[in-house]
Amino acid sequence: MSFSRSHRFSQEEVAAYERRRYRGIDQRLVDWREKKIIQRFLRLGSPGSAGRPLALDAPCGYGRFSRLILERGFELVSADFSPAMVERARAKGYESSFPIGIIVDMKAGLPFRESCFQLILCLRFFHHLHLPAERRVVLEELNRVCRDKLVISFYRLQPVHRLQRALRRLIRRSPTRISMLPLTVFRQEAEQAGFEVKEIRPLFRGIHAQCIALLQKKTEKEDG
Repeated sequence: MSFSRSHRFSQEEVAAYERRRYRGIDQRLVDWREKKIIQRFLRLGSPGSAGRPLALDAPCGYGRFSRLILERGFELVSADFSPAMVERARAKGYESSFPIGIIVDMKAGLPFRESCFQLILCLRFFHHLHLPAERRVVLEELNRVCRDKLVISFYRLQPVHRLQRALRRLIRRSPTRISMLPLTVFRQEAEQAGFEVKEIRPLFRGIHAQCIALLQKKTEKEDG
């Protein structure tokens, strides 16, 4: 939500958003399903017993997935365009001795060294990027700071969900636009940025267009 807009949100707005966003039955199902898929992918990308490597949650929002990441043994860095969102996400790092938050604009780059995050979570942001050049910049930057795996959501071109959103805009006059990509385009863009697509899980097949993908950073040997 926050990366796609220039408004940075006050603490009161963040608190109201957290209370309301997943209150309805349909959104509770979305929240439940997203977390189930992410938990599966986090198990595949867990650090094991060798210390507590870094994970990046960007955009972190109000920290909806912070607990899931911390429970898998990662040290968490929460990043968002909104300072109030970052502050709320940091507050949820209750079990971590490393509750770092940072303000970033992903379209302008990430202030981290290369390959410093074993895991990156990038949820509910990619579908706000409507231009291929924007998506390329973001994917390449995520690849630069990623050492191992990226969990990222996108909206697959899906007629039923596209019609639902069109009807919803007529009723509610929502200004939000979502970029829906053919699966082949998403795969191609991910691979061109230096990732291998390991698995893609639809949120609700045939009904909802959102998908969550597990990407593996390619090694130099694989690239060669």
